[in-house]
Amino acid sequence: MMTHTDNTIFAIILTASVFTFGFSVARLIRAIRLGKPDLRLRKSLVKRFATMLGYAFGQKRVLDNLYGLNHFLLFWGFMILFIYNAAFVLNGLFPEFSLSLAGPFLYPILTLLFDLIPLLVVICVIIAVGRRVLVKPAHIDYRSVDAFIILGMVFSLMFLFYGYHGCTIALEGTKSQALMPFTERFVAPIMSGIFGSALPAAGRVFWWLHALVFLAFLNYLPYSKHLHILTAIPNCFCRSFEPVRTVPREVFGPGRTYGVSRADQFSWKDLLDFTSCTECGRCNQVCPATNTHKPLNPRFMIHDGKINLFANAEKLHNGNRSEGLMPLIVEKDASAVGSVGEDALWDCTTCGACMAVCPVLIEHVPKIIKMRRHLVENLVKFPDELSIFFEAIEQRSNPWGLAPSDRTRWAKGLDIPVISELPEGEPVEYLFYVGCAGSFDSRSRKVAVALAKIMKAADIKFGILGVEEKCCGDSLRRLGNEYVFEKIAKENVELFSKRGIQNIVCYCPHCYTTLKNDYAQFGLNARVIHYTELLPDLIRQGRLKLSGGNGNDRVLFHDSCYLGRHNGIFDQPRGLIKSATGKDPLEMDRTRQKAFCCGAGGGRMWMEEDPADRINLNRVREALGKNPDTIAVTCPYCMTMFEDGVKDLQADQHIKVMDIVEIIAEQIKAP
Repeated sequence: MMTHTDNTIFAIILTASVFTFGFSVARLIRAIRLGKPDLRLRKSLVKRFATMLGYAFGQKRVLDNLYGLNHFLLFWGFMILFIYNAAFVLNGLFPEFSLSLAGPFLYPILTLLFDLIPLLVVICVIIAVGRRVLVKPAHIDYRSVDAFIILGMVFSLMFLFYGYHGCTIALEGTKSQALMPFTERFVAPIMSGIFGSALPAAGRVFWWLHALVFLAFLNYLPYSKHLHILTAIPNCFCRSFEPVRTVPREVFGPGRTYGVSRADQFSWKDLLDFTSCTECGRCNQVCPATNTHKPLNPRFMIHDGKINLFANAEKLHNGNRSEGLMPLIVEKDASAVGSVGEDALWDCTTCGACMAVCPVLIEHVPKIIKMRRHLVENLVKFPDELSIFFEAIEQRSNPWGLAPSDRTRWAKGLDIPVISELPEGEPVEYLFYVGCAGSFDSRSRKVAVALAKIMKAADIKFGILGVEEKCCGDSLRRLGNEYVFEKIAKENVELFSKRGIQNIVCYCPHCYTTLKNDYAQFGLNARVIHYTELLPDLIRQGRLKLSGGNGNDRVLFHDSCYLGRHNGIFDQPRGLIKSATGKDPLEMDRTRQKAFCCGAGGGRMWMEEDPADRINLNRVREALGKNPDTIAVTCPYCMTMFEDGVKDLQADQHIKVMDIVEIIAEQIKAP
């Protein structure tokens, strides 16, 4: 059906399209290269390739929900049809080229796939459109014109594929060894009936329309929400292999600026993240701030980062660092597309739920912390209540500003050795790092006492730092006050080294993850464990014997974000509850990796929240729906948020909130 003139015109159009597409890709790469260095690609290339296959091509997280199957089929339908489109382009340039060159074994398989897969893709497109028109999921922009344009193009390509091949088969029949039963039996008769003697012209029109839509689709991608088709695969390759639970250090010195207030101050991986977002809405679907109607929406934040990058890229490349730039951070997160509101940045609890569900492994939380650093360290601009918090930490090394001499009041009468007072050379098996909550908060002190009694019952040689202990700095770092955090971290690492500390056991997950993960950047070599890792070993070894006497209670377990999602500790606390009660705990609807935050992480413990829709009340209502007798936690922040929530909902008369340590301490068998 095609003429030599058609082939020549197609070659010209194809050359122009490839050139413009190449320009768009070069623009994209140039923008991403604005970012600062990130050394993650120096090793594990084989592992990275395997991860890319699993997450990008295997769509591992996409398949976590039912609709993900539709996306999976659409993705793979397009991947297989890419072979057809490549052959289509080659045939347009070289008419003698044909897929029959694949040979008598492969050719029938390919033609059968190319005959049936467009039908599958059409069904997937109809489902996707129906979802947006009828279901209207709240977590996506179901009215997106961009999405409908892409779906329309995909549908058009499938329709034009069948139109062209239907006309061809109606004129020429199927080529030898080709297998196209659907087109031959259904499409070709329709084409013949509609066009009759005009089949050659119709086939030519279908061919040209397919070519033009395909090339238009190719060049529209880099400027659409489907840019992720180009960037998501490399983003999965560049993933972090550890849970993203910390941020890079800063280099302090005269004349330097800190944090991020422009796109080029992010790392190249941050910028790649911005361009990789699929806008699937999974992040805002699980975000505690978004779910309680706060300004923060992680999907919007990533989208704004992409808009800001492309708006400012050329100016930044030309050395412009201020004049006429679209601001990255603005005061309010209203409708300033391309800018992130300060109010949204302070809403983040750093729970990591967004990162745990992102199908293309975007790292949201570090970007928020980097922008907080700019506000705190460069502008000294933060919520008013944080002034009291920062001052208390700097002056007295605890959030309440209480006298450091009060750090040991909880241990009065327990005969717990203070390491600095031990005779030289007398070892302790563990340092019990009590933390600020266990030392100063009246409710958390009871948990510290319970853990100390358990370790004594198991005959563990442990000690405390007493008045030498300082805040670990968890909230400081997550709030962006890196300068004070680094000062505290260095002092603590030096103290641990001076006291010969080899093993540290924590009761607070925030202390635990900070000492274990953040302090590794400052040279801490000690082994850091949470009590939920220590106690199961003691029970297995017979050093800790439990009676299991309160098995009639309905104990509901809440996963701490910093223990579970950030450090992968899920089974151990559940096992401890079973050891103490004789049965498995009740589970929340949102549990383990998908557990909902209590609302206190990321420094939110020290800030006010809109009383109309508190994060902790959202979680407590979920808990009350399970009709528990006891809500079990593993974190002092969770303890505070749950006890406050239970009181606010007037359920404190019949529901207790207890740390697992307290549950176990009640069940210790007398020797």
